[in-house]
Amino acid sequence: MKRFNLRALVILTLIAVVIMGAFHTAPAQAQKANTVTITFTQEPDSLNPMYTTQYFSGLTTELWLYGAWSYDDKLNLVPRLAKEIPTAENGGVSKDGKVITIKLRSDATWSDGEPVTSDDFVFTAAMYASEKNAPQGRTPYDQVTVTAPDKTTVVATFKDAYAPWPATLFNRVIPAHILKPIFDKDGTIDKADWNTNPTVGNGPFVLKEYQKGQFLLFARNEKFWGTKAKLDQILIKVTPDDAAQVAAVKAGDSDIAVFLSAPDAADLAKNAPVEIATVPSGYNEGLYVNLNKENGHPALQDLKVRQAISMALNRDELIAGVEAGIVKPSAGFWDGTPYQDPSIKPPAFDLAGAKKLLDDAGWKPGADGIRENAGVKLKLRYATNSKDVRKDAQLIAQKQLKDVGIDTELINYPNKTFLDSYAKDGPIATGKFDLAEWSSSPNFPDPETVRFKSSQIGTKDNNFVGANWYHISNPEMDKLFDTEKTTVDAAGRLKLFNQISKIMADNVYWIPLWQDPDIWAVNKRVTGIKFSGATPFWNVAEWAAK
Repeated sequence: MKRFNLRALVILTLIAVVIMGAFHTAPAQAQKANTVTITFTQEPDSLNPMYTTQYFSGLTTELWLYGAWSYDDKLNLVPRLAKEIPTAENGGVSKDGKVITIKLRSDATWSDGEPVTSDDFVFTAAMYASEKNAPQGRTPYDQVTVTAPDKTTVVATFKDAYAPWPATLFNRVIPAHILKPIFDKDGTIDKADWNTNPTVGNGPFVLKEYQKGQFLLFARNEKFWGTKAKLDQILIKVTPDDAAQVAAVKAGDSDIAVFLSAPDAADLAKNAPVEIATVPSGYNEGLYVNLNKENGHPALQDLKVRQAISMALNRDELIAGVEAGIVKPSAGFWDGTPYQDPSIKPPAFDLAGAKKLLDDAGWKPGADGIRENAGVKLKLRYATNSKDVRKDAQLIAQKQLKDVGIDTELINYPNKTFLDSYAKDGPIATGKFDLAEWSSSPNFPDPETVRFKSSQIGTKDNNFVGANWYHISNPEMDKLFDTEKTTVDAAGRLKLFNQISKIMADNVYWIPLWQDPDIWAVNKRVTGIKFSGATPFWNVAEWAAK
């Protein structure tokens, strides 16, 4: 009798484990006709926008956390918490371009019923600027004074005219009534539970459940002050890789596939009931070069070596191998926008030229064919995340570089931690690479970026906060960046960015690979989606499911 009971207990326990595993993979309450399921191949590294620059994290905030405005599918600004977009005509932008006045809606509330007020905007700016916090970056809040004359008015005063304010100022606003008590008590919000479990938001959905490594479940915010969402829920499933995402779409377990490679999109178009949407978003795949003299390879300090690396890469072969030849080679960081100097073309493949540059730089082939100089081997740490297309690119590029005598150690960091901050010991932020591959964009559709400014190099003096993890330092380029920010004339600003993009290309601070538009697959049962290249889920409240 005891043997029977023990056996029954074991069987029941196993059944319970299976049931719980199924629940965590796809919660029972999410299996409804009016739920849309999205697959992510990277888990968000933070849900607080202060602490992340990750693409997937940004997608989630569009569901539950609004700012002053968003961009629609035509890249027009759409008011959110703001009653209207500030302009010179409505008095929202001062004549000198230094003061931005935002009039807020009076009916906006957080999902717990508390009103959204100007206090939340002032608090958001203060948290970015506070040296007691370690956000991914402080711009533009380190350059502006934010005040609140009343509960529905926010005044942002810059020292100089600030052209990129639409793309960088108050894209998201965090709740003062939730986080201020934590800041007052702990002196920081770096470790606030809200950063990873934000059950209070102000968007059309609210986080209902989060099982790390498995899924995030968002439910309709019934207290939403705008037009209520048509969907009951949105389930985001975290999949281990691209292949798992494609399989989920084919099996009907995913309605929306995110950030697809071109070959996977072509496969799904043929073999799944989906529509494919390709949306330019300012992204370009490329190699960041570690110029930090303390932890980067010494060879990379030499421009000739950087030029040789770029010339040794056969981009047509790379694209044929990983993107089925569908996308195009990239000419630079701002490629696909007017801000890239149009005279700059994708770097030409030149094997002989690359070898000569390496010879001229003093890096000669050793007995094993790998170049060396003063006893130092030219072996570079080539890092990326665990995305399949990038791992495939590494293998092809490794062979191409070896053809000119450059050896590489291929490193694949976990997707979730790949772009973590210095404070989180992120591998790129802390210099654990020589070449690092991923896809980046400026603050699209604005060309503004701070990742190449020397003031953004993390140091002990600034608590290692800054976006320039590559230690690029060019006074001429810094001056141009400072000038373009204060240039409100569109034509003048375009010329300045053309100059910046040429300096980037001439110095090979960033090695372009291929253009990387957003490619989506959407099950035909889902309607109403209009993807934006800047804020993709901007109209999520209008989504519906058949």
